[in-house]
Amino acid sequence: MRLDWRGALGIALSAFLLWYILHGHVGEVWAVLSGSNPLLWVLSAATATMIFPLRARRWQAILAPLAGRIPVGPLWRATAIGMMVNNVLPLRPGEFARAFVISRERPEVKFSAAFASLAVDRLFDGVVVLLLMVGATLDPRFPADAQISGVSADRIAISAGLFLGAVAVGLYALVFFPEFVFRLAERSVGLLSPRFGGKVRAFLESFTGGLGVLRSPRLAAEVFVWALLHWLVNALAFYVGFLALDIDAPFTSTLFIQGLIVVGVALPSAPGFFGVFEAAAKLGLVLYGASDALALSWGIGFHIVSFVPITVIGAWYFSRLHLHVSDIAGGAKAHPDAAGPG
Repeated sequence: MRLDWRGALGIALSAFLLWYILHGHVGEVWAVLSGSNPLLWVLSAATATMIFPLRARRWQAILAPLAGRIPVGPLWRATAIGMMVNNVLPLRPGEFARAFVISRERPEVKFSAAFASLAVDRLFDGVVVLLLMVGATLDPRFPADAQISGVSADRIAISAGLFLGAVAVGLYALVFFPEFVFRLAERSVGLLSPRFGGKVRAFLESFTGGLGVLRSPRLAAEVFVWALLHWLVNALAFYVGFLALDIDAPFTSTLFIQGLIVVGVALPSAPGFFGVFEAAAKLGLVLYGASDALALSWGIGFHIVSFVPITVIGAWYFSRLHLHVSDIAGGAKAHPDAAGPG
């Protein structure tokens, strides 16, 4: 997979952030990690890995209107492979890989519809993470004067909420007013390039197939519950890592910190989100009174122990399914229904 300027920018940003946050703290971080509890780190890693089967089960509900109740097995394999791909390849092609693998294992699921279902998946992620993040601010132990780079925590939460609201409006418009959105997109793009107007419409028509879950309140509620369980388990994995380092912070702090990390890893970064993950972790833990060395130690320690298991599992499934990197890179050409406006 070729590295373009976006990939190069992400790697450069990751390298800079790692240098910046570790400068002058390497010895302290090593000392802290060396004295931490290895058994609790193992438990933290196991708990962190549990979120991926939970994500696969959530995906089953999202795809139900499209293909019925697909067995969790193929969804779990696709999810593990997608995370592994994000961890080892630039430009974050993991979501593409997830959709490609499930459409290959289950031909009744078109690639474009599978890819659209992942937009819904991420929408629920955002809603749940934001709600938990806001909930954390209600804890009396939350630092009331918390600011991140001069911006108050509540303003960050409000900004994230507005962005998610805009995404939700766009997706629901596609679900309930598809023809209007199709015409609007076709005409708007057609003004710039008539050749691409029709392609945009065709892509959106195919994309809409994966949004069926938004039409069913019962299925949407099911997806919400699985998303809530996912992020509470993820927060529990964070907290077990806190215990491994004797970090004195309430469980609610994990809800706020994971929100910061979710926002942080949206930035360009190297494969595996190194650098941005640690920087966001440090920002969050320092707000709760942890020292720089302790906050960095947790960020690095947790990132490594959560990175390794799912990467190994995903690589194993990747090999068992006889996949190659070229399959992921060239998958769009193998799926005509996935062709986008480009």
